[in-house]
Amino acid sequence: MRHLMFLAIPVLATTSLAQIVMDGATDKGYGAPLAVQNTQTQFGDSNIAVIDWANGSEIDVVSAKIDAGKLYIMCAGNIESNWNKLDIFIDAVAGGQNRILGNNADVDFNGLNRMGDDGTGNGLTFDASFAADFFFSFTCGNPGTGVLQTYVSFATMPTEGAGLGGFAGPGAAGVKGAIATKAGFGAALNNSNALGVIGGFKGGDGSGVLTGVEIAIPLSQLGGYTAGDIKICAMINGGGHDYLSNQIMGGLGGGPNLAEPRLVNFEVIPGDQFVTLVDASTPCPADLNGDAVVDAADLAALLNAWDSDGSAGGDLNGDAIVDAADLAVLLNSWGACA
Repeated sequence: MRHLMFLAIPVLATTSLAQIVMDGATDKGYGAPLAVQNTQTQFGDSNIAVIDWANGSEIDVVSAKIDAGKLYIMCAGNIESNWNKLDIFIDAVAGGQNRILGNNADVDFNGLNRMGDDGTGNGLTFDASFAADFFFSFTCGNPGTGVLQTYVSFATMPTEGAGLGGFAGPGAAGVKGAIATKAGFGAALNNSNALGVIGGFKGGDGSGVLTGVEIAIPLSQLGGYTAGDIKICAMINGGGHDYLSNQIMGGLGGGPNLAEPRLVNFEVIPGDQFVTLVDASTPCPADLNGDAVVDAADLAALLNAWDSDGSAGGDLNGDAIVDAADLAVLLNSWGACA
């Protein structure tokens, strides 16, 4: 049985060299993915190949980046337009809920609490090293109407429950249909992927998929987060947050849908069912592609930007031109980022 591939990607707290555009497509600024899927979805492979509607749901690749005070998460794949949910849990600060309680904020028709303890001691349970302190959900739907609608819901998850929540929408698809809130939350959809976990992935995994659901969460909303690793657990769920798929990132390494969320315990499943965006104490500006090493790929990126103003990356010394001085910085940084 194959298992998911994991990479630890450093968080750069400064503004990125390549800005993130909220359009539901993976920007180069994300760098290498945090995880790549190899488990065939049981929620259906979409074959419509349009930006808005989809007839299947899957998470193929998860990427993330800190940029200009926000946490951006890119879940490449599809979200079926039948009110399926992309549920994302964040562990960014001390405290939080290792097992979802039943007294959280009422968001998305009480969907968060639908996954939590119903009073009998159950509730979706994460891995031992993960305690969710924030919840973000993306909904895609309105089947049969011809007018796609998307919505987002979000809530804090204090250790004892009873956090604060919010809601926004409707939106649509693509950059023009992206949801943006006054509080700084955002979401964008591009459902045009038609590769499928089995049908077209290069190398037999999900790494060929570049479109899906992209979200933005202000760091100021993450319970006072200032620095440190950020753990992310993303999953495809049913329209009522009541039927958990086998599309979990980090992943299951194969297997059927998990069904009733309240009865799922990730601790008993091998591996980590989350991915980690690692906080690098020393930024590595010469790592232009975000893979935590300065090598030939970064050299190629710098040479491709030669004589430009560096707005797309490569101006390592801040003088608004990519030239020999920047090349010297890169060569002096050669190797793994410290």
